[in-house]
Amino acid sequence: MDTLSPATLLCRLDEVPDGGATAIEGVAAVGGESVIVVRRGDELRAWLNICPHAGRRLDYAPGMFLLKDELLICAVHGASFDRNDGACVAGPCRGEHLHALGVELRDGEVWLVLRDRP
Repeated sequence: MDTLSPATLLCRLDEVPDGGATAIEGVAAVGGESVIVVRRGDELRAWLNICPHAGRRLDYAPGMFLLKDELLICAVHGASFDRNDGACVAGPCRGEHLHALGVELRDGEVWLVLRDRP
């Protein structure tokens, strides 16, 4: 049975552009890694900012992402990820996925919620 671990505040909702993405740096709950938060209205998705192809960040500059239609594109090798589920749909890691993270919107704030497995 999964249990919830303490939530970590990532940012305010208004810090993530509607229809866009941002990076939250140094998130201790995930080993100090960068986290991508993608927003459409009040709907949020989050992943580790690590491309499964070469283990590099997806952003072309800190917190700046290539987004086209429904795709989040890795700036290094062009892998294209579905922004709804993190699946790589084109490029060198086709069929792999970004590492998804649980997020919740609470009173205008974006919270990371991880599950511990006993």
